[in-house]
Amino acid sequence: MSEQPTPGSGVANIGVTGMAVMGSNLARNLASREGNTVAIHNRTTAKAHRVAEEHPEAGFVVAETMADFAASLARPRTAVIMVKAGAPTDAVINELTEVFEPGDIIVDGGNADFHDTIRREAELREKGFVFVGCGISGGEEGALKGPSLMPGGSAEGYRTLGPILETIAARAGEDDSPCVTHVGTDGAGHFVKMVHNGIEYADMQLIGEAYDLLRRVLGYEPAKIAEVFAEWNTGDLNSYLIEITAEVLRQTDPRGGDEPLIDKVLDAAGAKGTGSWTVQNALDLGVPVSGIAEAVFARSLSSDPERRAVGQKLPGPERSVWIEDPHVFINEVRDSLYAAKIIAYAQGFDEIVAGAKKYGWDINLGEIARIWRAGCIIRAGFLDQITAAYVEHPDLITLLEAPVFSEALTKAQQGWRRVVATAVYSGVPTPALSTSLAYYDALRSPRLPAALTQLQRDFFGAHTYRRIDDEGSFHTLWSADRSEVSEG
Repeated sequence: MSEQPTPGSGVANIGVTGMAVMGSNLARNLASREGNTVAIHNRTTAKAHRVAEEHPEAGFVVAETMADFAASLARPRTAVIMVKAGAPTDAVINELTEVFEPGDIIVDGGNADFHDTIRREAELREKGFVFVGCGISGGEEGALKGPSLMPGGSAEGYRTLGPILETIAARAGEDDSPCVTHVGTDGAGHFVKMVHNGIEYADMQLIGEAYDLLRRVLGYEPAKIAEVFAEWNTGDLNSYLIEITAEVLRQTDPRGGDEPLIDKVLDAAGAKGTGSWTVQNALDLGVPVSGIAEAVFARSLSSDPERRAVGQKLPGPERSVWIEDPHVFINEVRDSLYAAKIIAYAQGFDEIVAGAKKYGWDINLGEIARIWRAGCIIRAGFLDQITAAYVEHPDLITLLEAPVFSEALTKAQQGWRRVVATAVYSGVPTPALSTSLAYYDALRSPRLPAALTQLQRDFFGAHTYRRIDDEGSFHTLWSADRSEVSEG
C-alpha cells in the first residue's frame, strides 16, 4: 500500500513530480536505494496512484496536491521535476514556489534549453530557492537502473542533492565510481547534456553510414552485418550503440516471416531538438561541430516528404566500386568509424570549452568523460582513454592532440580516405564520415583558402584583412589604384 502524506509530516527525503515513464522510473530507482523515501506527484492524480499500486515495493508517498507534495517532504525539501521542457516546466516551478520555502531545492531533470536553466536559476535564487538543472541520460532503462547524471547549479545545492544522486547513478571503472559530478553553476549541467545529445546524433549517423556502406557496397544482408558489428564491439569500438546496432540488425519482422525488421521500417528519422540546439549554439560560439551538424541535417533530409520524388529524377553512378577483398574493406570501414567518432567527441568537447568560457563555468573535461562511461547512450570503452588523456594533459587544446588519439587517426587515415572515396564513386552518401575527414584535413593543413575569403570580403565590402607579416587590419583600394591602406 502507498503511504498518504500528513500535512507537515515530512516523511520523504526526495520527491518526483511528473509520472510519465522517465519520471516514474527515476522515482522507482530512488526508492530502491537504502535510506530514500520518495514522494510522488502528478498533475493527473490517478497516474501517481497507479504507479504506487503497480510498484508497492517502492513504498511511495502519494501526494494528491502540490501542497500535499510539499508537506510530505523533509526540510530542506528536494523535488525533481520530470515534465515536458518549456512552459510545462515553468508552470510546475511556479506551483512549487507557492508551497516551498526559501532554502528548498528544485531540480529540473528534463531536457531543458540551458538558457532557460540560467534564467530559472537566477529568478529562483533571488527568491531564496536553490535551483538545479540536471541532465539525465540513459533513457527509460537508465532512469530505472542507473543513469549518467549532469547536475548544474550551486555548490550549496549539490551538497544536499549530490549524495542522493550518487545512490542512483550508473557506476563504472575499477573503483565503481558513480557517473555523476557537479558540472558547474546555473545552466552548465543542461549545456553538457545538450552536447552529449549532439555527440549521440553524430555517433548514430556514423554507425548508420558504416552499415550503409557494408550493405550497398559489399551487398551484405543485415544479419551478416550484425556479425560484423558484434565483432567490432569487442575492440576499440566497444560501446552501447554498437552493441544495440548488432541486436537491431539481427531482428526479423515481429509480424512474421524471415525478413529483417530494418527493411520494414520507414527511412525517416525524427529528432527532439537537442541535436539542433548543439549546432545552433556551436554557431553562436564560433565552434565547428561539422560531424554533429551533418548528423542533424541527415535526419532532416531523411524526413523531407519530397525526397523520394526528387531522388527519382537525379542520376547516379553507373555501378559501385568493385571491392577485391571484403575483409580489408570491412576493417577500413571500422577504422573510419572509429576515427570519425574521435572527431565527434573532440568537437563536442571543444563546444563545452567554448561554452564554459562564455558563461563562466568551471568544467572539468576529464570528469565529463568519466561520468559518460556508463548509464548514458554514448557510453563507450574509449571514454576511459578520454578521461586519462585529460588527466595526463589537462591543457589539451583539442582532444585530437592526445597521443592515444593522434596515433589512432594516423593509423586510420589512409583507409578512411579510401572508404570516403569508395562511397563517393559508389554514390553512397556518407556526410558525417566525409565531413569528419575534411575537418581533420583542415586542422592539419598548414594553410587554408581563408586568405582568399578575406580578400573577397575586402573587395566587395571593404571588410579589411590581416597580413602574416604585419600587425593590424588593412584594406586594398580595389576600385582605385589598388594601393593598401591601414585600417588600424
